[in-house]
Amino acid sequence: MAGAVEDIGYGTQFASWYHRIFPTDASVAAVADTLAALHPDPGSGTLELGVGTGRIALPLAARTGPVSGVDSSPEMLDLLARTTGPGPGGNRAEVTGIHGDIRTYTDDRRYGLVYAVCGVLSMLLTPQDQQAMFRRAADLLTPGGRLVVETGNRPAVEALHEGRSRITLFTPYPEPGTGLQTHSTLPPGSDLWQCSHIWYESDGSTRVGTELSRPITPDEADAQALAVGLAPEGRHSGWDLSPYDERFPLFLTTYLKGA
Repeated sequence: MAGAVEDIGYGTQFASWYHRIFPTDASVAAVADTLAALHPDPGSGTLELGVGTGRIALPLAARTGPVSGVDSSPEMLDLLARTTGPGPGGNRAEVTGIHGDIRTYTDDRRYGLVYAVCGVLSMLLTPQDQQAMFRRAADLLTPGGRLVVETGNRPAVEALHEGRSRITLFTPYPEPGTGLQTHSTLPPGSDLWQCSHIWYESDGSTRVGTELSRPITPDEADAQALAVGLAPEGRHSGWDLSPYDERFPLFLTTYLKGA
């Protein structure tokens, strides 16, 4: 089944304040709506690679039925388990968290929809590891199934840096006194992007975390998919499925497995 799991430590740093950076708001419903519309057959099953706290899987399960989700972080899966327990009105949307490595995970069933969103592919730091995720997705899809990937967009990151190796950004949040400061590093010639974040709460407290990622281009993602027998279907700049624009920090691509 899952085999050995190599955890990069993302959940160790971010699990307790992930919901502050990525709140459950109207944007989450939009993602779930689009994923549900892209599902070839909800009855054939749904699998998320990098499920985290279930931020996307939970609303999607309410639309399409049970979702299985693989993640390497015990901390994130613990938060998911707390969310999916019985509620006052009965069971909440059914999401099954699985401790596993998205580069090697397999099981006995196949799924009509497999998806990896919120930059999960970017968290794999070599072309070989990213290729491995595509291979696992292809093997886990039913014939005629669809893979949906949302990941970091290399051209947008480069444009953000404007030729500089280090920049600092601040993103204010709607709550007064809250915001995210990011120290961004993109060394010349490197394909790895490091972001060190400081989260500011309105009470004056702060939280700190660092992430390393490998953003790519849609062409590279398509090449990785083609290498494992998946046919590129579409590339977009958002969950409204608008056409791809290299200025957007994330891009969305879809792939089909042959019948």
